[in-house]
Amino acid sequence: MIIRLCLAGATGWAGSALALALAKTPDIQPVSAVSRTHAHRNLGEVLGEPLLDCPIYATTEDALAQPCEVFFEYTKPDVAKSNVLAALRHGAHVVIGTSGLTDDDYVEIAAAAEQYQRGVLAVGNFAMTVVLLQKFAEFAARYIPQWEIIDYASDSKKDSPSGTVRELVHRLSTVRPSELTVPLEKTQGIVETRGARMSGSQVHSIRLPGYAISAEIIFAMPDQKLSIRHDSGSSAQPYIDGALLAIRKVSTFTGLRRGLDTVLEI
Repeated sequence: MIIRLCLAGATGWAGSALALALAKTPDIQPVSAVSRTHAHRNLGEVLGEPLLDCPIYATTEDALAQPCEVFFEYTKPDVAKSNVLAALRHGAHVVIGTSGLTDDDYVEIAAAAEQYQRGVLAVGNFAMTVVLLQKFAEFAARYIPQWEIIDYASDSKKDSPSGTVRELVHRLSTVRPSELTVPLEKTQGIVETRGARMSGSQVHSIRLPGYAISAEIIFAMPDQKLSIRHDSGSSAQPYIDGALLAIRKVSTFTGLRRGLDTVLEI
């Protein structure tokens, strides 16, 4: 069975890499794409790949007029939620690759997924090394009560923290909150230098030139430390295999799942 796909953000950095991979993926067929800057053109023409014979639309609503089984959200945080809700109303399953959505956003999306009996798979980062970082961190948090998270990205990344770290924080919150030897309210000096408290974890975001997406979590006990870190390179290649897997798996369940590992046997 061929999966018909609508790809929002098809000409962006990650979206274009996924689109080019789809041209060589026989079981997934892009039938529409969303890109305001390239609307009313053909995706294959824009990306230089003649196998991508797919019209580009300016809005998600227009693109969803083409029937599809799966909608892939790869745009920006300020429009991602409305795109996802529109896709669910149109009867599509949804894969979310856009970062920056909040826990409250996901509560609303989860309710809509149940209402329309569709699957939504939200993945902050499709790289397998991130999947393993999240699983290893959950395991470590059961035994080590103190940790802090460092979130690295380029100076041009507007959302903070990254989707990778938001997902990591969410997962750790289901295990336990991290312990603080000195409570934040008893900090002497500028409390903001201790980072942001997010669902029981301390998070520090760095935005500087020269960084791609990286995430590090440091666990510590007296006289011992454990660091788990993921570093992205300069290409979107690490995300492609995970994105293809997500497209194939999202129709196998109903409701919201967060993290690629929720559809893997690990």
